[in-house]
Amino acid sequence: MLNRFKSAVIGAVTGIEVNGLNSGPDINQKNHLAPKFPYGRPHFLNLEDEEVQMSADHRLRPIIHPSKPLPYYAGYAECVNAGKSKWNEDQAVYRLGVLTKITTNDIMGPKKYTIPYTYYGIFDGHAGVGAALCAANQLHHILHEKLVDAQDDIWLEFSGKQQAQSKSRDLLIVGALESAFQEMDQLIAEDRNKYQAAGGCTALVSLIILGRLYVANAGDSRAVICNGEEYQPMSVDFTPENERDRIRRLAEEQPALLGKEFTFREYIRQPKSVDLGKPIMYRNAHMKGWAYKTLQPEDLKMPVITGHGKRSRVMGTIGVTRGFGDHDLLAVYQKTPIKPFLSPHPEVQVHRLDKTEKNEVLVMGTDGLWDVIPGSKAAEIACKALSIFSEKERYVSAATCLVGSARGSLVHEHSWQLKTGKQASVDDISVFVIPLFYYKEEHEDWKSRYLANPMDCDEN
Repeated sequence: MLNRFKSAVIGAVTGIEVNGLNSGPDINQKNHLAPKFPYGRPHFLNLEDEEVQMSADHRLRPIIHPSKPLPYYAGYAECVNAGKSKWNEDQAVYRLGVLTKITTNDIMGPKKYTIPYTYYGIFDGHAGVGAALCAANQLHHILHEKLVDAQDDIWLEFSGKQQAQSKSRDLLIVGALESAFQEMDQLIAEDRNKYQAAGGCTALVSLIILGRLYVANAGDSRAVICNGEEYQPMSVDFTPENERDRIRRLAEEQPALLGKEFTFREYIRQPKSVDLGKPIMYRNAHMKGWAYKTLQPEDLKMPVITGHGKRSRVMGTIGVTRGFGDHDLLAVYQKTPIKPFLSPHPEVQVHRLDKTEKNEVLVMGTDGLWDVIPGSKAAEIACKALSIFSEKERYVSAATCLVGSARGSLVHEHSWQLKTGKQASVDDISVFVIPLFYYKEEHEDWKSRYLANPMDCDEN
């Protein structure tokens, strides 16, 4: 229908599994409430209602990209899942922002100076689209307020009026991101009795400001910097597998959170009733080694973390441990609240842009990409696209190729296959490809003008 939909065919050259996520006991009473934000695809795609419907075709899984360029021709592409949910539960957003300060003196009068910044976010929803929509529409406003709160100190650090300026500035901006994530989660909690249940979502945000890239991650979406066929991870996946220690220690310290069905202990093998009275190897949450104990009836409880790898779950229910929402989420069957074990707190990594090279890009993607495309392969795909296409097309082409490679080809109904013959991603897939070199140049230009006239560095 539109040029951006043609890649449904072009992309063909190249999961989150359904869990029994349960909500609180009053969820049926909340179903009559309206959602806080109507469903739609990212605003920068500018899709009409009919196009939104087309984008959710689970049989064709069209790859969609923006019809108008993003800043510095940054690339974005997405496709819907293969049928696990009605709608694409991923959301994405970008925003251009400015921190503005007005000063006045008797000689020069009022002067305005500004710090520009760029914000990108990807939010992977589960148990509904509400939390991802809330984060995509609200988190950047919350973050802006946090940056405004700290901007006087940020300016002091940048102007060199305090010592250890780079380190202190980083801490201020990292703190703004951390507190914004916390406030976003609290807002969803406060809204859950006013609006339709929001479910939950992971959150991956990139903030480019003052010659730095800050990547804040809460969940299992992922960001990597690609330079040629080399890549540098900029986030760590937060899953029950790699947060096993944190969750088990919290459970040991607050056993009331476990209800009557779960235990913080870990056993060398799953205990069975026939083993009662026999010795078994175990460890408590704070133990590194193993010890023996005589198996008691209480040891037959389900461990708070079940499974391993991508199959690991908190209370047998959810496969991510950080993000927003899930305030009404209960464990399957046992009806025990899970939220106390889930955290909105992000890990923030900082990357200086002063040594960025021409073809260096930041790739941000939901787990629908990374479940089947490792970082090395993503770098290879991006590198090839960047070398083939023109400057205005290369980044959106790289994003489209990455989505197409992860989606694979349809071999029969709802069955998608990679070129290697392995199963392709059946999850929603969303990808940004962001050129970093231009942000390096932007900052150098801004800095030179600021140093030339520090009280008159107006980007407008």
